[in-house]
Amino acid sequence: QLQASGGGLAQPGGSLRLTCATSGVTPDHYATGWFRQAPGKEREGVSCVSAPSGFTHVPDSVKGRFTVSKDNAKNTVYLQMNSLKPEDTAVYYCAAERLALGCENYHYSEYGHWGQGTLVTVSS
Repeated sequence: QLQASGGGLAQPGGSLRLTCATSGVTPDHYATGWFRQAPGKEREGVSCVSAPSGFTHVPDSVKGRFTVSKDNAKNTVYLQMNSLKPEDTAVYYCAAERLALGCENYHYSEYGHWGQGTLVTVSS
């Protein structure tokens, strides 16, 4: 199971840290990805961390602003979001899957375990 939290209202230029608490699909053995879906748009990946390597991937769309990290001891994955923009407004999900290759090679549809999502709203 996965549970995402930490969403809320942020001002443009502000920061939020999302937390993905896991059980049974822990980040020491499962790749974990962060995805977001804005109204009327397709779900997109915003970061992922591979397992067991711990290598991270952040797509160009959010590179330099978003950082993913994990704490295996706490079975938790974090998404630090800085310099937030209104276009970052979306429901953010964490997901996990056992992946043979680095997580950057996989589409969101290839992840089988999903959390419930947390809403991030960036507005002044």
